[in-house]
Amino acid sequence: MAGVPYRVDKPWGYELIWARTDRYAGKILHVAAGHILSLQFHRHKDETMHVLAGELILRTQAEGAPLVVRPFRAGESFHIPAGLIHQIEAVVDSDVLEASTPELDDLVRVTDRYGRL
Repeated sequence: MAGVPYRVDKPWGYELIWARTDRYAGKILHVAAGHILSLQFHRHKDETMHVLAGELILRTQAEGAPLVVRPFRAGESFHIPAGLIHQIEAVVDSDVLEASTPELDDLVRVTDRYGRL
């Protein structure tokens, strides 16, 4: 894709998409302190997040299981397969590296603070 990298502004911060091919995608999520991404899942997209800087709260929920809430700190990684409900919330300004399959628009929001359902 021409024009990589490019920035996409979001109500919680921004995404810097630095790689996008028909086989994989890479982006950095900058989440401002106190902001939260939607509680979401993907039908096909498989991703791994790695915290570059900051501190977040990671929420995950497998089908039929209770919601798991844990700290997500610099140096930690987490794999999010398709179907896993997940959400990150920034305690402080945070940067998260995301490597994924290329389906960047594969997003189902369960809840969203910013009304984007």
